[in-house]
Amino acid sequence: MKLYNIKENDEQVSFGQAVRQGLGRNQGLFFPSELPKFEDVDALLAEDFVPRSAKILSALIGNELSKEQVLELVGDAFQFPAPIKAVKDGVYALELFHGPTLAFKDFGGRFMAQSLAAVSEGGKITILTATSGDTGAAVAHAFYGMENINVVILYPKGKISPLQEKLFCTLGKNIHTVAINGDFDACQALVKQAFDDSVLREEIGLNSANSINISRLMAQICYYFEAASQMIKQERENLVISVPSGNFGNLTAGLLAKALGLPIKRFIAATNANDTVPRYLETGQWEPKPTVATTSNAMDVSQPNNWPRIEELCQLKGWGLDTLGKGSVSDAQSAESVKDLHALGYLCEPHGAIAYRVLNEQLAPEETGLFLCTAHPAKFKEVVDEVLQLDIELPAPLAKHAAMELLSEDLDNDFDALKAVLRKVQ
Repeated sequence: MKLYNIKENDEQVSFGQAVRQGLGRNQGLFFPSELPKFEDVDALLAEDFVPRSAKILSALIGNELSKEQVLELVGDAFQFPAPIKAVKDGVYALELFHGPTLAFKDFGGRFMAQSLAAVSEGGKITILTATSGDTGAAVAHAFYGMENINVVILYPKGKISPLQEKLFCTLGKNIHTVAINGDFDACQALVKQAFDDSVLREEIGLNSANSINISRLMAQICYYFEAASQMIKQERENLVISVPSGNFGNLTAGLLAKALGLPIKRFIAATNANDTVPRYLETGQWEPKPTVATTSNAMDVSQPNNWPRIEELCQLKGWGLDTLGKGSVSDAQSAESVKDLHALGYLCEPHGAIAYRVLNEQLAPEETGLFLCTAHPAKFKEVVDEVLQLDIELPAPLAKHAAMELLSEDLDNDFDALKAVLRKVQ
């Protein structure tokens, strides 16, 4: 598999290089030079989750890893289901929160950890990543205790839920967590600065586990196929998928699934008040505003990193951006949707509720709707309890970490201070 740098097309790398590097020159994202297409999708969907996912990923990776290796990597990474649940007639929820950190990023985080171990050439690696909530936990747990790999996770201080914070800031060992005095975009900018520092990058073996890393993105393609496999043929051939969108990796993966042959009619990008993309799709003007803190904090991103990949894919496939549905939802509207879903007998948190609301507004009567539930409701216990006047019981992983002490250090939004931390953890 060859991948090219979207910003500097002459930089072409193998899958292994892309996984090890994370980013290309000039902070360019890597993108596959060729996308296979599965002709007999029905036969593929008839297979079980792990062997099907291994076939999809092996077709993308090519002969760089054997089919047996890829099957082993996927088997080690995908040890939990991605079920769909009927919410009402013609509308399903895709539950992506059955992994160890109760969020969709367990799929990508665990596959990346397995992939990096497979393509690593023995040197020390420092994973540096920014999180608006769920990435941190997924990456921390995926890499916890791995030899020769240190993980440094930046997150905006006071802007993620307390339970999200506890889930990844209590581990210790090779997991180092840093609370930045700033928003998620500030954290993301620090990560990009680190990758631009060639001396530092070489010195500490820098890599990233954000969805900018192609291995994470590729893993996410697989659960779109898994969702479709649980529907009857008639439903999946008239399928509209609403994706709660922050950094836009999830939507990128869905569009890649469509490019590989999954018959998805259309996608909807659902955001909170950080609505850079919906406004861009409306006006054609890319005008990010300062990031706003919301109750759906994992989507509090005003400059989404993965958007260039979506534009690249749409251009390659001849898909007009105007075919993407869009919508932004306020905190008050999100709360209403949490109540609406609960009235239907489905307990959901704000991110999934946002995707449901926009889907509900835009779904035609003859279409089948699917919205992504990206986190367990208990990860946003404070918000959900207040909206529904409930006391959600904490699942075992959350209850365990909720009682543990935070190990994070605070840091100003200062690159020199971050460099000192990165050198210290070696």
